[in-house]
Amino acid sequence: MSPKPTALLVMNGGTFADQFDAVRLERLRGLVDLGEQPWTDSLDSPELTRRLDEVEILLTSWGVPRLDAPALERMPKLRAVFHCAGTVRSFVSDELWDRGILVTNGADANAIPVAEFTFASIVLAGKKAQFLANDARAFRMDWSYSAARGELGNIGRVIGVVGFSRIGRRVVQLVQQLEDVTCLVSDPHADPLEVAAAGGRLVSLEQLLPVSDVVTIHAPALAETRHMISERELRAMKDHATLINTARGSLVDTKALEAECLTGRIQALLDVTEPEPLPEASVLYDLPNVVITPHIAGSLGTETRRMSDAALDELERYLNGQEPVAQVVPADLGLSA
Repeated sequence: MSPKPTALLVMNGGTFADQFDAVRLERLRGLVDLGEQPWTDSLDSPELTRRLDEVEILLTSWGVPRLDAPALERMPKLRAVFHCAGTVRSFVSDELWDRGILVTNGADANAIPVAEFTFASIVLAGKKAQFLANDARAFRMDWSYSAARGELGNIGRVIGVVGFSRIGRRVVQLVQQLEDVTCLVSDPHADPLEVAAAGGRLVSLEQLLPVSDVVTIHAPALAETRHMISERELRAMKDHATLINTARGSLVDTKALEAECLTGRIQALLDVTEPEPLPEASVLYDLPNVVITPHIAGSLGTETRRMSDAALDELERYLNGQEPVAQVVPADLGLSA
């Protein structure tokens, strides 16, 4: 029987504690040689020199340092990086790709809680629940205030999904649970047949905005998507519509959003902002038609172990000579987060 390959977990301490409990560490030890020090948050330690000389596999997550030329020179035998989180943008480098090192990520697993959070937000937005809860602080016993938020209910709604990403696709599928729902999708890279198979209809952003009761954003943060929702797009939204952003803050022009939300015409549920967090003086904090959550839609706590399990599944496939399911290649970074 051949010896197990040497592996190392590289991530910050809190993430390691969350993602690799005793059960997952035991599974990992059954696959690779973790030595006496299975985890580190830095690749610069001189004490790691001998270990890095032999390491063939990295399991990484939030807090992994950039794997650039100096780091890779310390790991001449490195063959694969299994990322136990979503995007790999923060740590990949040209040198990593040039060496032909396999990279996988847990973006599919991380899409699940974001889609769940978004779907729950859509359902609550149909009743304007988040915003009526804010109104209650001012109106107290006068329940007539609910009429000011427009028609309430989730039957016959139009849901606009901006970005047919992993998360966007899941959201389209989840909203099919609502009765008589129409789901519109705007994404210049999406296949109309795939959108239709998920339950949506591909349209332009200009067609989607004025008819959607909820507009939820699931596009990647790229140069061309920065401020894709700005003054013109916000003004195109119908009265009493709700904007949901669980993607990236840079997709929405904050100044334009502040101005539009000040009118009270639309609602906004923001799990991400630009900057993040918003400056203390931002008017968005004080508006009853705005709800801000501290970037909680993605995997947190026990949910992060789903990404660990996905990485361990990929590791097993790798060791068995099977093709990876979630490989990342340089071309992917041009269209995804």
